[in-house]
Amino acid sequence: MDSLIERTIEFDRIEHAINLFGSYDENVGIIEDAFNVKILSRDDEIKIVGLQEGVEKAESIIQHLKGIAVKGDLITKQNVRYYVQLAAEDQLDKVKELVDYVCLTARGKQIKAKTLGQKSYVDAIKNNDIVFGIGPAGTGKTFLAVAMAVTAFRNKEVNRIILTRPAVEAGEKLGFLPGDLQNKVDPYLRPLYDSLYEIMGAETYQKFLEKGMIEVAPLAYMRGRTLDDSFIILDEAQNTTPEQMKMFLTRIGFGSKSVITGDITQIDLPGDKKSGLREVMKVLKGINGIEFVHLSDKDVVRHELVQKIIKAYEKYDSDKGKDIPNKHTKKN
Repeated sequence: MDSLIERTIEFDRIEHAINLFGSYDENVGIIEDAFNVKILSRDDEIKIVGLQEGVEKAESIIQHLKGIAVKGDLITKQNVRYYVQLAAEDQLDKVKELVDYVCLTARGKQIKAKTLGQKSYVDAIKNNDIVFGIGPAGTGKTFLAVAMAVTAFRNKEVNRIILTRPAVEAGEKLGFLPGDLQNKVDPYLRPLYDSLYEIMGAETYQKFLEKGMIEVAPLAYMRGRTLDDSFIILDEAQNTTPEQMKMFLTRIGFGSKSVITGDITQIDLPGDKKSGLREVMKVLKGINGIEFVHLSDKDVVRHELVQKIIKAYEKYDSDKGKDIPNKHTKKN
């Protein structure tokens, strides 16, 4: 029978240990359940007791979380669960890559890649002129793209930021919404406004908007234009047709960078319409300067239930496919 071992981790400040334990010790409870260990606190020390493999993984996670606490950042259940997931897959050593921040918000908050998938996405945007960020809701596709756009704009790498979306109904009809065309499409563009407000601040955003250096518009407004020295983001690209996708990609001019984001599991196009995002994944595969980054439920940075919801739907869709009867099966 394997014997229990014990490891001790010291903290310079008691509040760092309190931050790590979380409300009602919920953070360490996640680690204890995952690796069958017991984590105890005494003043500025933490003791981990259990079998060797579990203790070593738990110790490694706590050391990484200690680094977050020392920097003054709040440790969340989401941080802990992600690190537990990486430790279980023996990938925790890669967490050290998640150190650089993308930019600062108007309030001085650092925007960082929070997962390895997000880090790959940010690196792809830095190193390519056209990047496709494909993945489920909550993975930060749009927000990180906007952060990268603001960074390029602040560094004078581009002269304009252009954010666009196809105005496709998700169970609603544009004609029934009140107001003129701009009023009708504004609800579809609201997530883009919100990201810019948070990063730039409403006053700065409004100033650059009035100067024409920031543009938020429906995809239809892009037709017939050539967009030079711009950082262009096409959001909700799964709702473009192949023709719209081609039109958008051929607008990109000299000195420009483009990020196209979408979730191929959330297509709102009519049943007889093909998704331009699905098609472009085949058409542009393997072209230098273009990179496709696929994010997964592991990269979800919203409420922890979002990750569970995505997994549940994936399982449901998979099981539903199994339930389809074989056309060759004879009926009794």
